Amino acid sequence: MQKITRWIVPLAALFAIAAFIYISPPGLLGKADAVGYAICHRIDERSFHIHARQLPMCARDTGTFTSAGVTLLLLAFLKPKRGGMPAKKIALALVVFFLAWAFDGANSYLYLIKQTYEGALPQIPNIYIPNNTLRLLTGTGMGMGMGAVLYAAFNQTAWKELDTRPALGTWRDLGLLIGIMLLVDLGILSGSVYILYPIAFISVFGVLALLSLIFSVVWMMIMRQENSFFNLKEMWLALTAGLTLALIMLLVIDLLRLLMTGTWGAFPLG
Repeated sequence: MQKITRWIVPLAALFAIAAFIYISPPGLLGKADAVGYAICHRIDERSFHIHARQLPMCARDTGTFTSAGVTLLLLAFLKPKRGGMPAKKIALALVVFFLAWAFDGANSYLYLIKQTYEGALPQIPNIYIPNNTLRLLTGTGMGMGMGAVLYAAFNQTAWKELDTRPALGTWRDLGLLIGIMLLVDLGILSGSVYILYPIAFISVFGVLALLSLIFSVVWMMIMRQENSFFNLKEMWLALTAGLTLALIMLLVIDLLRLLMTGTWGAFPLG
């Protein structure tokens, strides 16, 4: 079985990459849009823009997946092979971030319904007018939690020599992450094209990294390879399989949405 998968997985990866490149809109930003298209509504007024061109994802998802990508990279660099879930005090802060994300998302969705359908849900008031700054900040907090939890779960599954200490274990760790992401968010809010161009691709990296790690964990479990790796080189097949499955999932969602809407733009409203 191992010998067969060593051939099948790379071939499937090449097929998935080629299909994604062929089907997605032209240009690098077009490919990035196709990733965002699979996981985000892409409503124009709820997105940041490079001049008149919106980013691949809305403000909330830009914050979420940029933050998740940065969190994964930071933890991989500073806390390699750590598999402990965030310490209780840090987990509590991450829960607060999640609640802020959920609350602002619910308020924003309610506002969208009222804007789209006149007279809808008049008995439920909006507590405040939603805006892209709040969407970005609450998405950023959510991304930190997603990245930290998935990083620990992946390490718990992958490594034979696991460091059981929390990957995000102290206020200093969390403070460093928050500080970095606040600087990133300020850069996004500045509207500078020199910042927004890289952010477009960092957010896409966040999506692909999260999905690839999830599917890599699934692959290891199916192939009964849990806790059997010493380094990334030994793990190339599992990581390739994870990326391939992530691309296939994105392709399927893209094609279904394109079939339903007939456009690479936002979900039609009204």
